[in-house]
Amino acid sequence: MARAPLAILAILVSPLLFSAVALSKTLKRDVKALNEIKASLGWRVVYSWVGDDPCGDGDLPPWSGVTCSSQGDYRVVTELEVYAVSIVGPFPTAVTNLLDLTRLDLHNNKLTGPIPPQIGRLKRLRILNLRWNKLQDVIPSEIGELKSLTHLYLSFNNFKGEIPAELANLPELRYLYLQENRLTGRIPPGLCNLPNLRHLDVGNNHLVGTMRELTRNEGCFPALRNFYLNNNYFTGGIPAQLANVTNLEILYLSYNKMSGFIPAEIAHIPKLTFLYLDHNQFSGRIPDAFYKHPFLKEMYIEGNSFRPGVKPIGVHRVLELSDSEFLF
Repeated sequence: MARAPLAILAILVSPLLFSAVALSKTLKRDVKALNEIKASLGWRVVYSWVGDDPCGDGDLPPWSGVTCSSQGDYRVVTELEVYAVSIVGPFPTAVTNLLDLTRLDLHNNKLTGPIPPQIGRLKRLRILNLRWNKLQDVIPSEIGELKSLTHLYLSFNNFKGEIPAELANLPELRYLYLQENRLTGRIPPGLCNLPNLRHLDVGNNHLVGTMRELTRNEGCFPALRNFYLNNNYFTGGIPAQLANVTNLEILYLSYNKMSGFIPAEIAHIPKLTFLYLDHNQFSGRIPDAFYKHPFLKEMYIEGNSFRPGVKPIGVHRVLELSDSEFLF
């Protein structure tokens, strides 16, 4: 019989707790930052951002694309997703005052100029998606301070200069998209030591170097599945040590200046599925082991100097992977 009063008390208290959360105030820092962003954006966003509080105020819902969470007596902004709405102008620096952000998604807009170095303040950020904009200048080294980052999308912009070596300081990084920019120099060798990196795409840039530089250390790329180096200026051969990247499924080397024989060891990568060697300067023959590989669906070899009779595997197609495959 003693349990009945407790049950009644729980029923009475629960609405009060819910009301307390609903009525908690949004941190002034975040309110100020979002209103500064609101003032700098075009009408496509502003018309749906009603009220002064981005986390909602009374009967007003949270602003579209804004996700908030409660921390003690306050609410903070944890996610900002404003994409494909034709935002024009420089990267909104006020974003870097949202110190509790875990996701920032501004992709497919018309943002210009550099990413401000203050981006390094967002220590809790896990997903940074800025692809399909018109961002310029160098990729700031301060991104290397975002130790929680798992997904970094900077592709399809106008970034120049070298890939920051500081990206090798991101222990949680899983997906790194840098393709379709104007990046130069070499891939930082430290990237091979990232324990969780699954997808690395640096295609369609102006990068140089050799694959041997990237795989010379034992234990390189322990989790890498997809490796895109296509449409750059890489030289040298495919090192036999690449066979130690045992989780590799896609190797995309098309349109470089690579040469030499194809080592038979590569055919022993257990789950290798797509191997694109086309439009390089490879020569010799393709070892028979490739044609017996249980998972290899496509091997494209056009535009090389292989011996007569060497045949491709499968039908060549451009690999296009949907956004949703890499968000979680």
